[in-house]
Parts: sequence; C-alpha cells; structure tokens
Amino acid sequence: MKRTAFQRAIERFWDIAGGVSVRTKILGIVLGGTLLFGMTTVLQVRYALHQVLVARTQDWGIAIASDLAARSTDLVLINDLLGLYRLLKDAVDHNPEIRYLFVLSPQGEVLAHTFGTGPEFPAGLIEANALPPGASYHLQPLRTPEGIIWDIAVPIFRGRAGVLRLGLRDTAVRAAVNTVTTWLLLTTIAVSALSIGIALILTHLIVRPIRGLVAMTERVARRDFTARAMVWANDEIGALAQAFNNMVEELGQQERMRAFYLQRIIEAQEEERRRIARELHDETGQALASLRVGLRNLEQTIAPETLRSRLEDLYQLVDETLRRVRRLAFELRPSVLDDLGLVAALERYIRDYRERFGIEVEMQVVGLDERRIPPTIETAVYRIVQEALTNAAKHAKCQRISVLLQASSRLLSVIVEDDGCGFDVEYALREGRENRLGLYGMRERAQLVGGTLTIESAPGHGTTVYLRVPLEGT
Repeated sequence: MKRTAFQRAIERFWDIAGGVSVRTKILGIVLGGTLLFGMTTVLQVRYALHQVLVARTQDWGIAIASDLAARSTDLVLINDLLGLYRLLKDAVDHNPEIRYLFVLSPQGEVLAHTFGTGPEFPAGLIEANALPPGASYHLQPLRTPEGIIWDIAVPIFRGRAGVLRLGLRDTAVRAAVNTVTTWLLLTTIAVSALSIGIALILTHLIVRPIRGLVAMTERVARRDFTARAMVWANDEIGALAQAFNNMVEELGQQERMRAFYLQRIIEAQEEERRRIARELHDETGQALASLRVGLRNLEQTIAPETLRSRLEDLYQLVDETLRRVRRLAFELRPSVLDDLGLVAALERYIRDYRERFGIEVEMQVVGLDERRIPPTIETAVYRIVQEALTNAAKHAKCQRISVLLQASSRLLSVIVEDDGCGFDVEYALREGRENRLGLYGMRERAQLVGGTLTIESAPGHGTTVYLRVPLEGT
C-alpha cells in the first residue's frame, strides 16, 4: 500500500522523536508549553489592549472635537477667522495626538486649518469624511503614509455654522501597545528561562533513577543478580525501582535454585550410574559368574539326578537375574510407556509400588482409556506421579493414596492425594533442602510442558498434588 506524504512525515517525526533523550523531551515540553502560553497571552493582551485604547482614544477625540466645535461657534458667526485659527492651532500644539484641525463653512469652504498656507492643504481630504445630515459626529479611519488617522467630523451650531474636522493619530495607541507587548515578551522570556531551570532540576530527579535502572538492568543481563536500584522517592519511579529490586531478588533466588537443582541433578545422575554399576557388578555380575561356574560344574557331572538339580538351580538363577535386569531397565525407562501409553505404565508402576511399600493405591482414569497424548507430556506426567508416590512412601507415613487422571479436549488434570502426616509446603520450599529438590523437580517438569503444579498440605492433614497440563494443539 502506497503511503501518503502525510504518513511519511508522521513516521519521520516519530523516528526523530524516538531518538531524542527523555531529558530533551521534557525540556521541549516545558519550553514549548511556556512559549505557547506566553505568545498566546501576548497576542490576546495586545489585541484586547489595542481595542480598548482605540475606543478610548476615539471617544477622547470626539469629545475634543465637540468641545472645539462649541467654542468655535461664535468665532465662525462673527467671522473671526484669526481667532478661529488660533483656537485650532492652540489645540494642536497642546495635544500631540491631534494631527490636524480645520473648519468648513456650510458651503464646504475651508475657513481655517492647521496645515499652513496655500497648497499644503491635502487634496481630497475634505471629501474623505462627509458628515451625514442630523448626525452628532462621524468617524472615518484614513490610511496614510504616517499610519491610520481617525478623521472626526462634528457639526458647528447643528451644522448651520459649518463642520469641524479633527485628525487623530494612532501613534499613542501603537506606542502603548508596543510597550506592553515588549514587557510581556520580556516576562515570557524570563518565565521560560525560569521554567527551563526548574525543568532541568526535575529532569535530573527523573532521569537519574532511570539511568540507574538502565545500569542495573545491564548488570542483570550479565547475570549479576546482586544489582539493586536505589529507591530515591516514594513516587512512581520509586515504585518501579522497588519492583525492579523484587524482580531481581526473585531472579536471583531462581538462579540459585537452578544452580542448586542442576548440581543435584548431576549428583543424582552420577549416583544413579553408581547404583546401576553396583547392581550390575554385585548382583547381575555375580549371578552371571555363578551361572558360568555352574555350567563349568555341569561338564563334570554325570549322575542324572545331580544334573537335574543343578539345572534347576541354574534356571532359578537365570530367572532372578532376568527379573532384576528387567526391573532395572523399567526404573530407567519403562518400555510400556512408549508401547502402551501413560495409563498402562502407571498401572504397572502402581502394581509394583503396592508390592514394594505395602501402601494401597487406587487409580481412576477418565477420558484416557483409548487416547494417547504427546510423548513429552506422557513422560512428564509419569515422572511427576512417580515422584509424588515416592515422596509419599518416604515421608508421608500414609496408608492409602488415590490417583485421578482426567482428560478433556483441552486439559489434562492429575490429582495425587494421600492420607499421611502432611507438611508445611512454604517451609519445605524455603528451608527443607532435602525435600526441595523433588518439589522443584516436579514443578520444573510441569513448566516444561506448559502446565502448572500446585501442592496443598498441612501438618496432620495429608498432601494433595494438583497437576494441570493444556492439551490444545496436541
């Protein structure tokens, strides 16, 4: 799909923003917000102040023009043009905002003005602002090279003696607005500088613990679980640092348990090899040696009765040796688990378990009678049940154990429950090193197949092991 220019610009913006540090982003937000607020305030104040000053200046100009029109009435009626000129000249000299003053007769002739003599009177000025009949005044803004001039026309003696025209500059308004704007801009700059200073302090307080967390994370990535983040405050970053420390503590504990578990597995493997070697040497080897000696003796035996007795002994020795070899092979890896599945392997193991330990074990199976599940799950479940039964025989002092296997289309549930003496699960996981290996081994096997294992027990109340393994996609 073809991207638009806007989409490419947005992607480019996020690429640039993503490469900027947190400190720069915070400073940019603070400075941008301060400048935006400051400039918006300056523009609003400038506009409002300009409107207010313009209105007041126009009102003042209208008042001055009306006063001059009233004072010039007698001068116009008696045709005292010199006095009229002096009146207008004096008003201009004492009010710098007034650009010009002139008086028109009812016929539109200029009776007096402040432009000087002759051709200095601007052409077209008379027609620029015509006073409507009956109006008390009329204001007309004029655009000139000097700027805006508000031309105010006021009737003299209700218009029967003529019209007075006053030109009012906007320089005072512009000067006042520019002065206020300058002060507001300076204030905005000062506030921006102060905001940047405060933002630098705040970003230091924010970025410093974040950098510490980054450094601690890098140490943890190098498997240094002694790293701890400094908790600077009780805010969100402090909570993050505390959560990080708790996570590292848990990872360190899991790493220690993994190392301990791995060491015990290696030790158990070596111990199992020693046991197998011992049984092969002491039992199977001795039996085969005895069989060899017996066969050698048969060569020297002639009497049929003696031969038959010797053969019977050798048959028993071969049977016993074969039974021991098969038991040893079954303990290492029951072939029935691969051939017939989980249920058959557990039935075989439980049958031998009853004979060996004298504990009554009852097994119920729901949903697995003619169903096979993946070999990895079968092996994990078999070993977990085997470990649970072994622990019960060693530590529970129980008389009865029940095993329940229940499978649905999505879940395999296994429950192993005994009526033994029970134990403190939390203490065993935390302090009981002798039992902890088996419990953690059961949990590790469950996690390897995506399952969960829960152990419920209390002193004097027996033990229940719950195993749940998802079967979706199998």
